[in-house]
Amino acid sequence: MARRSIPLLRQLWTLPSFNLTPTRSVTYMPRPGDGAPRAVTLIPGDGIGPLVTGAVEQVMEAMHAPLYFERYEVHGDMERVPEEVIQSIKKNKVCLKGGLATPMGGGVSSLNVQLRRELDLYASLVNCFNLPGLPTRHQDVDIVVIRENTEGEYSGLEHEVVPGVVESLKLITKFCSERIAKYAFEYAYLNNRKKVTAVHKANIMKLADGLFLESCREVSTKYPGIKYNEIIVDNCCMQLVSKPEQFDVMVTPNLYGNLIANTAAGIAGGTGVMPGGNVGADHAVFEQGASAGNVGNVNLVEQKKANPVALLLSSAMMLRHLQFPSFADRLETAVEQVISDGKYRTKDLGGTSTTQEVIDAVIAALD
Repeated sequence: MARRSIPLLRQLWTLPSFNLTPTRSVTYMPRPGDGAPRAVTLIPGDGIGPLVTGAVEQVMEAMHAPLYFERYEVHGDMERVPEEVIQSIKKNKVCLKGGLATPMGGGVSSLNVQLRRELDLYASLVNCFNLPGLPTRHQDVDIVVIRENTEGEYSGLEHEVVPGVVESLKLITKFCSERIAKYAFEYAYLNNRKKVTAVHKANIMKLADGLFLESCREVSTKYPGIKYNEIIVDNCCMQLVSKPEQFDVMVTPNLYGNLIANTAAGIAGGTGVMPGGNVGADHAVFEQGASAGNVGNVNLVEQKKANPVALLLSSAMMLRHLQFPSFADRLETAVEQVISDGKYRTKDLGGTSTTQEVIDAVIAALD
């Protein structure tokens, strides 16, 4: 999701004549049949998942968006993702998903990881940016974290060598490193981004992260108009919390990307407002960009005060992916209007509103 206009938007926000209503454009010419309703697989998930996916359903209905949901119940304590869910996503090509809780230990594998592998959703994208009207410690933050999604420390190759000694393997391949680098540079090129930063620990993991860097360097030579640099992951964390505005697009191996995305989300306003998704050559799954453990927050569920903004913005990403740009613009504008007004905000944003109150405000703000 391109966010290059955020600094200008923040300045314009203070002008009395500034109107949030999106202007109509004649530059988008749909193909015949593009307006036909599209089927989207819906996985409400665990914890706050049903609350926030329910929010999206309400807003889509109010917008009369040209899509409909095929709902499936999937929960993190299942042994694996049901086959009918996989087949639905393969058929529909697009899925909207709430969070799936992953049990700690016990040999139960993550269904999130299973889903990414089964559908080869090799790229995770999280957009961390300042929302106008939402106070944060840092301004001018507009970071896109692109993370390799299928290997690295998440390969699941673990075994007990002898009692009390466990070996966990980190798998890095040239193929996966090259394709995530290509995706990052292609994203930067298509979204008028100026810089791609590769995050690594090649000073210690010389072969594994060295291969990742080698792949990024090779791909960077094909995009001379985009600046390329590298940063060690520990220095990256320090730079993120001190000068986050220096980063643009970041490309990372699997584990580092998870840490970097959640850190960047916290800097830019919190996990409750950061959109994201996972994409491969044939399928895409949209979900909250960074979770940081709030999926199973019992208090949020009981009080019905989960923040729906992140998944609403992820749904705007989904609408663009489905080639419904005007619906995406309307949804984004309505969400930003509600955040800017400041009247309806959930606890994580300094307010007291319930999920439903935020939803009602967004629906009222739709043009």
